[in-house]
Amino acid sequence: MIMALLVLSVIVLFHEFGHFLLARVNGIGVIEFSLGFGPRLLTWKSKKSGTRYSLKLIPFGGSCAMYGEFDDEDYDEEDERAEQLPSGAMGYGPEMRKISEEEEIRKEFADGKYGDSFFTKSPLARISVVAAGPIFNFILAFVFSIVVVSWAGYDYPEVAEIVEGNAAEMAGLQQGDVITKIGNRNVMVTRDVLLYMTFNGNEDIPVQYKRLNETTGEWEKYEAVLDSDYYYYQNGRYLSGMNFFGYRSGADSIVSLLKYSAAEVRYTVYSVIDSLAEMVRGQVRKDDIAGPIRIVTMIDDTVEEVSPYGPVVVFMNVLNLIIMFSANLGVMNLLPFPALDGGRLVFLFWELITRKPVNQRIENAINLAGMTLLMALMVFVLFNDLTFLF
Repeated sequence: MIMALLVLSVIVLFHEFGHFLLARVNGIGVIEFSLGFGPRLLTWKSKKSGTRYSLKLIPFGGSCAMYGEFDDEDYDEEDERAEQLPSGAMGYGPEMRKISEEEEIRKEFADGKYGDSFFTKSPLARISVVAAGPIFNFILAFVFSIVVVSWAGYDYPEVAEIVEGNAAEMAGLQQGDVITKIGNRNVMVTRDVLLYMTFNGNEDIPVQYKRLNETTGEWEKYEAVLDSDYYYYQNGRYLSGMNFFGYRSGADSIVSLLKYSAAEVRYTVYSVIDSLAEMVRGQVRKDDIAGPIRIVTMIDDTVEEVSPYGPVVVFMNVLNLIIMFSANLGVMNLLPFPALDGGRLVFLFWELITRKPVNQRIENAINLAGMTLLMALMVFVLFNDLTFLF
C-alpha cells in the first residue's frame, strides 16, 4: 500500500507541479498546492507568495488552485455591494455577515500582491499553464524511461523465428528480419508490433521490414501483407507467426538511449489511445477497466512479485509503473472532455482563434456537467474494482 501511494503521489505531484510552475512563470497567483483531497492533515502557508501547501486526508489526486481560475474576480463587485448595505439589511453587514475562508483568500489576492488573476492573462499564457500538467507527465515518463532503458535496454524488433503455416511465413518473412512498420505505425520496439496486432488482428495488415544482405552487408527494405486468414489467437492476442527475441538490447550511444527512452513513452501513449478507441467501439468489457483500487493492488502485487530479486529490480519495476501511469494520465488529461485539461484547452484555443472568450457562465456550466459525469464514472469504476476483487 505504501509503495502504491508513493507511485501515485509522484505522478500527481509532478502533474500539478507543471501547472504550478507555469502559473508562477506567468505571474499568476497560486492559492493552494495540495496532494490528495478532503480535510487538510498538514498545511503551511508561504508569507512571500501567499500559497498554501497542503497534504490532505484522501491520498488520491491533488490540485493547484490558482487565483481567478474560476472567475473569482466576481467577488470584488458582488461583495463590495454587499458591504455597502446597511447593517442587517438582507442579512448583510459587518455584524451579520460571516466571511468564509475562501472570501478572505480572494481578498488577499485581489490587490495583486501575490500575483495576477488567471483570467487576466493572455490565451497563450493560460494555454501554457493548463497544458503544463499533462506535458510534465510525459516529461516524468521520459526521464524515468532513460533510467530504465540505460539499465534494462530495449526490445529490438528482430524476428527470432517464423512459425510454419502462419501469416508471416505466407508473407515471405524470415528469421533475422527487422520490422520497421506495421499498418500505418512506425515500429521502434517489439511491443509496437504486438500492440498493433492486439487491436487490429482481425484484418490484413501491411508490414515493412528490412533484411541484411549477407553478400553486400547492406540492409534491404521489403514490404508484405499479413493475411488475416492465417492468424491464430493466443492469450488475448492475434498472432501472425512471428516470434521475437526475448532479450533486450543495450543502448550503444546517448542518441540511442534517448531514442528508445522516447519509444517507451510512445508505446504507452499508443496503448492508451488504442484502448480508448476500443472503448468507443464498445469492444472493452467492464472487467478490463481498472480504477484506483485495482491500480493500488496491481502496484503492490508487482512489488511483491519482484521483491526476491533485490531492491534494484524492485526500484526499476516501480519506475516502469510510474512511466506507464504517468504517460497514461498525460493522455487522459488531454482528452477534449469538460473539466479535464483537454476540455479547458478547447475553450482557450477557441478564444485564441476567435479573439473572444467563451461566456464564463456557459464554460463553468459545461465543466460542472463534465465533472458530474466524471464523478459518476468514478463511482462506477470503484464499484467495478470492488466486484472484480471480491
